[in-house]
Amino acid sequence: MWSLHSPQPIQPCSYPILKPHICFTKLNSTISTSNATTNNNNNNNNHHNQLIQSLCKQGNLKPALILLLQEPSPTQHTYELLILSCTRNKSLPDALRVHSHLLQNGFDQDPFLATKLIDMYSSLDSIDRAQQVFDKTLTRTIYVYNALFRALNLGGLGQQVLSRYRRMNYLCIPSDRFTYTYVLKACVVADCFTSLLNKAKEIHAHILRHGFGSHLHIMTTLVDVYSKFGYVTYASRVFHGMPVRNVVSWTAMIACYSKNGRPFQALELFREIMMVGNQDSCPNSVTMLSVLQACSALAALEQGRMVHAYILRRGLDTILPVISALIAMYARCGKLEMGHRVFSQMDKRDVVSWNSLISSYGVHGFGKKAIQIFEDMTRSGILPTPISFAAALVACSHAGLVEEGKMLFESMYKQYGIRPRGEHYACMVDLLGRANRLGEAVKIIEDMRDEPDPEVWGSLLGACRIHCNVELAERACKRLFELEPTNAGNYVLLADIYAQAGLRNEVKRVKKLLEARGLQKVPGRSWIEVKRKIYSFVSVDEFNPQIEQLHALVDKLSTEMKDKGYLPQTKDVLYDLDAKEKEQIVLGHSEKLAVAFGLINTSHGETIRIAKNLRICEDCHSFTKLVSKFTNKVILVRDVNRFHHFQDGVCSCGDYW
Repeated sequence: MWSLHSPQPIQPCSYPILKPHICFTKLNSTISTSNATTNNNNNNNNHHNQLIQSLCKQGNLKPALILLLQEPSPTQHTYELLILSCTRNKSLPDALRVHSHLLQNGFDQDPFLATKLIDMYSSLDSIDRAQQVFDKTLTRTIYVYNALFRALNLGGLGQQVLSRYRRMNYLCIPSDRFTYTYVLKACVVADCFTSLLNKAKEIHAHILRHGFGSHLHIMTTLVDVYSKFGYVTYASRVFHGMPVRNVVSWTAMIACYSKNGRPFQALELFREIMMVGNQDSCPNSVTMLSVLQACSALAALEQGRMVHAYILRRGLDTILPVISALIAMYARCGKLEMGHRVFSQMDKRDVVSWNSLISSYGVHGFGKKAIQIFEDMTRSGILPTPISFAAALVACSHAGLVEEGKMLFESMYKQYGIRPRGEHYACMVDLLGRANRLGEAVKIIEDMRDEPDPEVWGSLLGACRIHCNVELAERACKRLFELEPTNAGNYVLLADIYAQAGLRNEVKRVKKLLEARGLQKVPGRSWIEVKRKIYSFVSVDEFNPQIEQLHALVDKLSTEMKDKGYLPQTKDVLYDLDAKEKEQIVLGHSEKLAVAFGLINTSHGETIRIAKNLRICEDCHSFTKLVSKFTNKVILVRDVNRFHHFQDGVCSCGDYW
């Protein structure tokens, strides 16, 4: 041994040297004491972590947070459960405490916890903090990106998703199936909706290049995205190119057809899925919503009844949205009493089912009954929603209940704290405009807090058409042409108003505008269901085998009814033709062909039910009234606005539509 103070060697001493085993005994004793202390600390830490985790699982967040302050070494799993507990408790202050503690303990670069933090802040409507977590995470895995994309989509920030996605690709971080789903959804969440179709196509190409073209979930999302853009053909190609389909993909395609004006194809596809007989493709409650919507659009009562039977067999009649859709279906197929019966048999009713019933009576022109149902709803303790007020106001408009409508509109904010939105102002403009109180309608628009949307100006334009007010129509169209430059219907309505006023040069000018901008009027189409089959008619239809017979019957009825006072109204025909040619055009309207088909193919006493994709014209309205009288038939026509019950030469709308 050497002295600590002297470089000289120690001389041999006279006292005996300690035996080695005594030194080792002391050393082992010291080590054992140190290990015991460490083990005790670890045991305490484990105990604290387990206790915090247990409290979180039991929903006791506050005690868990108190214990967290006493825990020097929380684990990743402990922080995970604390974050999930903050999410469940919807507590942003507690979330901030957990996040701060996490940073102090060096977990700020943990990618797993970063994803959990982003999800937490997203659920707490704190998207800015979610983005801050992402920006401070240096190890940016695909999971962290996916968490951010999901959060941004929920916050309606689709443009930011696409921007971050470009950065991700620049960094050569490969996408997975979740990434593609989120960025596709971002295309329809983003503000610049119409400009992002090409972006969706680019992502589609990227998906195919990277071998995800057969992935069920991604392709189903792509169908849904193309559907929201209104590109039904693209959606159909994707769907029919899928090697495997499940109920979600089938439902997405049925919904695409149903929501984009192709209800006939929606029902055809529903028949296909029923024939597949695959358990994975068995229609569910979501499928039923789109199928019932298609039945409603076509006024396909028999099809709707079969769907109702399927709903009962599958036990889906306890699902409130399905029942609400059933109520609406029966009403829109002309069976208002059946819809009310379904409503009466409900064990539990929510505001959606009440809204369906209010809307049902409104579309049939029973405004006072709709208001009574609205009042019954509020008395039962159900608070009205903005949709409730819109349904009630539409009912007032169809029935000409001006004062009742004004009272409802005023009660929205005063009584229920609901600020009127664009659709409510549009309803009021329509209500006042139909009643020829155009000055009040204009005042409503001028007093709006926000900029009037196309729906509001469109309501004013429709009122101007009824009362042939050229000046206000031009004012409305000036804004509509700016807001909806590709909507041909606005140009056609203005041309109709000019034609009524005898301003032929102005009619020609509007027609030239239509041609110059490459716009075309939406063709009129009518549907009729006979013996559980649905038949479609357009004004020019060379493929219908009965078309000559139908035209002959319409001409025969027209000739016979002229002796009874019928005079074809051709003022809406904008072409420069002689009177006879204009008359042939109006006699070829799709709803007249559908009426003729119904007369030929239905039995005595059977109601004829027709659906029209546009507003029924004045000539078809007069024609159908007289047909109902001379053929002793009940004819129901549902146009884009409301129901018309024709019987004994009278219409339920009282010529007020």
